[in-house]
Amino acid sequence: MGRAESPGPDLGALIADWLDWSETATALGVSVNKVRTMIRDHQLAAAVPSPGAGQRVPADLVQDGEVVKGLPGLLTVLHDGGWDDRECLEWIFTDLDLPGRPIDALRENRGSEVKRRAQALSL
Repeated sequence: MGRAESPGPDLGALIADWLDWSETATALGVSVNKVRTMIRDHQLAAAVPSPGAGQRVPADLVQDGEVVKGLPGLLTVLHDGGWDDRECLEWIFTDLDLPGRPIDALRENRGSEVKRRAQALSL
């Protein structure tokens, strides 16, 4: 387990927009099987946002038909530190005074600062 024993905050409240795997596939122009592979290989992250919802991908992880630049490297750093997808998403979507949330920095092509902070967490 990564950072904590508790399940963490309500991801459904923390992250406003979610895509099911089919919607993610359409947004990326790939198959649902490719989405599954991307999640397994830490190019994307997925979690269950609310009980009974099934796994979904935050819509903000997709930008202009592609995975947000820097996300796969960030997910690799966090997973190498023992984090699971739910913990990764919690961190990525929480305001950390970067300024703003890590997802906002990634979407603005400021991923190097986000990755540095993630590497510090994994030490």
